[in-house]
Amino acid sequence: MGLDFLADGGADFEHAITVTGYGKFHYMLMTICGLIYMDTAIGVTILSFVLPAAQCDLEMDSTAKGWLTAAPMLGMVIGSYIWGCLADTKGRKVVLIATLLMDGLVGVVSSFVQYFSIFLVFRFLNGFAVTGAMGICFPYLGEFQPTKYRERCLCWMEMFWTVGVIVLPLIAWLIIPMNFMYVSDTFYFKSWNLFVALCALPSIMLGLWLFAFPESPKFLLECGETEAALEVFKWIYAQNTGQDPDSYPVKTLQEKTKDKSTRSLKLHKRKDLKVLLKEVRDLTTALYKSPYLRNTLLACGIQFGLTSSYYTLMVWFPELFTRFEQFEHENPGETTSVCIVSALPNNGTVVDAYGCDTVIAPSVYLHTVYIGLACIPGSIILPIFVHKLGAKFFLIVSLLVSGAVTVAFYFVINSTQNLILSCVFEALTSLGISLVYCVIVDMFPTNLRVMAAALSLTMGRLGALVGNLVFGYLIDLACVIPIILFAVFLFVCGLMSFLLPKTGKETLA
Repeated sequence: MGLDFLADGGADFEHAITVTGYGKFHYMLMTICGLIYMDTAIGVTILSFVLPAAQCDLEMDSTAKGWLTAAPMLGMVIGSYIWGCLADTKGRKVVLIATLLMDGLVGVVSSFVQYFSIFLVFRFLNGFAVTGAMGICFPYLGEFQPTKYRERCLCWMEMFWTVGVIVLPLIAWLIIPMNFMYVSDTFYFKSWNLFVALCALPSIMLGLWLFAFPESPKFLLECGETEAALEVFKWIYAQNTGQDPDSYPVKTLQEKTKDKSTRSLKLHKRKDLKVLLKEVRDLTTALYKSPYLRNTLLACGIQFGLTSSYYTLMVWFPELFTRFEQFEHENPGETTSVCIVSALPNNGTVVDAYGCDTVIAPSVYLHTVYIGLACIPGSIILPIFVHKLGAKFFLIVSLLVSGAVTVAFYFVINSTQNLILSCVFEALTSLGISLVYCVIVDMFPTNLRVMAAALSLTMGRLGALVGNLVFGYLIDLACVIPIILFAVFLFVCGLMSFLLPKTGKETLA
């Protein structure tokens, strides 16, 4: 039960968080962290509908689409590590707020952009911001949980991602087909612009709501700020029990020796900045030393292979659905394959090089909704059975089976088979993405947790960047190459997962 005390009676984290009870606060925290994760699902996959909807206005061919889908991934590569460093030195809450507000504001402004190159820059900034929220919401949620609830609680986050995947095509289906357009000599604002703007608003609202929540008490303890951590525990206790905060039974906490909390450092002061950079360097170096080196390499390798496959195919699914729809409309009764339909121009003519006559069929939106719905069974099964079978077991199964599904994409002969495989692929790989976050929370101690997550996220986004560029270049030329590449990545990641330590049973450091 974590009833360890020092000679002076100070309680450790596990005991302190356990006696706060489990109630209103934890449910509210689960709600906001889940909504943040759902929001990141929308932010990451929004381009899947922008690609076919905006291809004419932004004059995008397949290569340009590849660059556009790669831009936010490049932002994630850079942002993952920067936000992770700040979260491990300045605090989880403040960084979460900053990333959400930045993502929302940049998203709204990007909806007014008229040129491809400028829109590319803004999507880079969106990726830079959203990766911070995605990487930090898991540690932030986990650090408020008693050990016995932590793994199950983190696994429920997958359900919110699933809801995001379902909600996005529904919003797109509602907004993009609208006969909404404002056009002048120098400016246009169409339904897809409105879609981009509306999808950015939740980030702003969640960032503002987060001001009502406290900083992670585990992080505060790690920084040596025991008084601040005790006040957080008292507040949680009052929220959960309805009793006076002063009646919280724990009066003192175990103290950690730390010369100066990095939270008090000012980034604009050169001396403090040097101290902060040294802290970041020391934390990073620690990840590459025993006993954490093995776990760091495994986390980074699995993230690279899994994320490159997931984000590339997820973003391109609506584009493939659109091409299947066009082929079957023009060639009723004929069969085709992913690679054949991918090799066809958007409309088969040079005049319409940017697909200006392309209309996203209702079936494309509906198929994408089906993909999201396919994730629901896994999202329910995972939290229920994770304690019996372990997150590691589910991760291995999801990776190996999704690798086999990726190979099967090469053999589909119609849109129905493509849809079925897409549903299975999305269900398994999205489960894998959430499981990696869950495992990382338990693989590293508090002072290294977000940094480790950030480093692995950086590798994952690098994989997604490479994957989207490769797919954009080869989808019209030799689509069998990326299919084989992504399948190999998933199989290798599945084998690497066998080497992961068991998690969820031990008390976190």
